[in-house]
Amino acid sequence: MTDDSITISPGPQFRAAMLLAIVADALQLVVFPLFVAGALSPADDLLDLGVGAAMIHLLGWHWEFLPSFFAKLVPGVDLVPFWTMAVASVWRKAKRMADAASTEKQPEQLPPVHLTKS
Repeated sequence: MTDDSITISPGPQFRAAMLLAIVADALQLVVFPLFVAGALSPADDLLDLGVGAAMIHLLGWHWEFLPSFFAKLVPGVDLVPFWTMAVASVWRKAKRMADAASTEKQPEQLPPVHLTKS
């Protein structure tokens, strides 16, 4: 019996994007509130612009990045790790698409046909 399941490992782009997302969310949760006063901080906005550009460069355009970017502009919403959730959502979507593509490529296995001479 063969194992027809596929294993999708995250490539270097997904790993780098996830690491960047975690670092950006950690900065916005821990470091920036200590040094920058207010929700309209330019440092926070510049970080979000840079992270958004890096995500598009690493993973391509995905709609998940747009709500993450706009949600970070709302005061108090920086407490939610939107960048990390966006990268995880892109990864989940890519995995689902790869699973669907692999099942389409594999033809159905029919039982062997035994021909008998009459």
